[in-house]
Amino acid sequence: MAKKFDELRSKMSPEARARSKELYEQHLKEMSLAELRCARELSQEALAKILGVKQSSISKMERRADMYISSLRSHIKAMGGELDIIARFPDGDLKISGFSYISPKR
Repeated sequence: MAKKFDELRSKMSPEARARSKELYEQHLKEMSLAELRCARELSQEALAKILGVKQSSISKMERRADMYISSLRSHIKAMGGELDIIARFPDGDLKISGFSYISPKR
């Protein structure tokens, strides 16, 4: 028999609840492209239509480990966002510039 989440959470220790909340918040900050697309309530078909490509192209992009910055920027822009590239160093973060937007050929 399935239990309600509130019932399960009430049995967790305060430390376990804090760890769970921390993991949840970290997950919200780190998503794959597919998870991000789903969180934005977009199907692969809808995103493909916005980008003017085939649905299979979206599927391939979401599975890639490496891609052009311009491709990633287009993908993020089509979902309503902006892409920033940040280099993190022990003495501070630095936003990398110089990656001008290049429209992909269609």
